[in-house]
Amino acid sequence: MKKVSIWLVCCGYLFITACNSSNQNKTMNSDTLTAVGLPDKKAYQETLAGKTVDLFTLKNKNNVQVAITNYGGAIVSALVPDKNGELTDVILGYKDLKGYQDGKSYFGALIGRYGNRIGKAKFSIDGKEYKLDANDGPNSLHGGKSGFNTKVFDAKQIDDQTLELTYNSPDGEGGYPGNVHAKVVYTLGDDNGLKIDYTATTDKTTVLNLTNHAYFNLSGEGSETINDHLLQINADAITAVDSTLIPTGVMQPVAGTAFDFRKPTTIGDRVDAAEEQIKMGGGYDHNFVLTKADGMRAAAVVTSPKTGIVLEVLTVEPGIQFYGGNFLNGQDHNGKGGKAYAKRSGFCLETQHFPDSPNKPAFPTTLVKAGEQYHTTTIYKFSVSK
Repeated sequence: MKKVSIWLVCCGYLFITACNSSNQNKTMNSDTLTAVGLPDKKAYQETLAGKTVDLFTLKNKNNVQVAITNYGGAIVSALVPDKNGELTDVILGYKDLKGYQDGKSYFGALIGRYGNRIGKAKFSIDGKEYKLDANDGPNSLHGGKSGFNTKVFDAKQIDDQTLELTYNSPDGEGGYPGNVHAKVVYTLGDDNGLKIDYTATTDKTTVLNLTNHAYFNLSGEGSETINDHLLQINADAITAVDSTLIPTGVMQPVAGTAFDFRKPTTIGDRVDAAEEQIKMGGGYDHNFVLTKADGMRAAAVVTSPKTGIVLEVLTVEPGIQFYGGNFLNGQDHNGKGGKAYAKRSGFCLETQHFPDSPNKPAFPTTLVKAGEQYHTTTIYKFSVSK
C-alpha cells in the first residue's frame, strides 16, 4: 500500500513525497511524474509576435523527463534519477518566460546562427565583408542581439519523446547572409540520452555553427558549485584565446596545464591556476580540440560525487566549449528553484566548430553553400556512476 506523506507547493512546483510498502520500487508512473519537479507550464505560455509560446515535455519509459520551451528552443528542465533513484533536475533555468526574455546568460537556449564568438564582429566571404552585431565588446557572440535564443520557433511535438522546432532566419538577420531554414529535433531516448539533431539550408553562401547552451549542475539545479564535479574531455589541445576570448590561432597542448582533462579531474582543482589562459577566461571558457574520430564519438564525461549522476556528451563536432559559469554572479533571482545562480554553480559543454572560424582559414570551415545541407548531432546522455 502506498501512502502520500507530504504535499508541498512552492515557486510553481508541486512536490510529492511518498512512502511505499516493502515492495516499493522507485519507478513512478507518468501521471505522477508530470506533477513532480517540472515548472508550471502556464508560466511559459504566451503569444509573442503572433506566435504561440509553450512548454513541451518529453518523457521516456524510465520516467526521465525533459521540458523545452519553443522560445529560443531552450531546455528548461531535465529530471534524471540519482544514485538513490530519486529524480533530480540538473538544468539551470528560469521559472517563467519573462526570465528567458530578459536573461543574458543563454540558459538552455539554441544558439545560432553562430555559436561562440566571431572576432571584431565581421568576416568575409568571396571578398565581401559582412558586419555583425557587436554584443560582446568588439566581438559578436552567439549570433548577436537577434540570435536564435531570442526567436519563437514553430513547434511540433511528434510523439512523447520527440519535439521538432523550425525557424526561418531572413537574409541579413544579425548581419549574416542568406535566408536560412533551420530545423532542430530533440529526441529523448530510452537510454536516457537527449539527442539534438540540427539541419539547415541556405539560399546564399553563409556560415553556420549551431549548438545548445544548457547549463548543468549534476548535484541539482540551485546547488552551490560544480567545482566538485569530475570532468573528462577527450582533447589534446585548446584553441588559445586573447584577452577578448577570440582564438589567437594557436593550438595549445593541454599536457602539463590546467586544461588537461584527459583523465577524470575535479573541475575546481586548477580553476584558479596562475596560467595565462585561465586568467584570460576568468577560469574555464575555452574551446577544446577534440581527438579526431569519424562519426559520433564521446567528447566529455562529467560526474557529480554527491548524486552519482553522470553526463556523457557525444557529438560529430570537432570542438567543445567548456564554460565553468565564471560570469554567473548571484544577482539573477529568477531561477526555477528561487535561488540566484552563483559563480560557478553551472557548467556548459557546447559542441561546436571553433570560435572565429570564419576569420581563421586553418580552422575547420563553417561555410555552407547555397543548396547544401548543414547537419550536426549531439547527445547528452545521463546515467549513474557504479
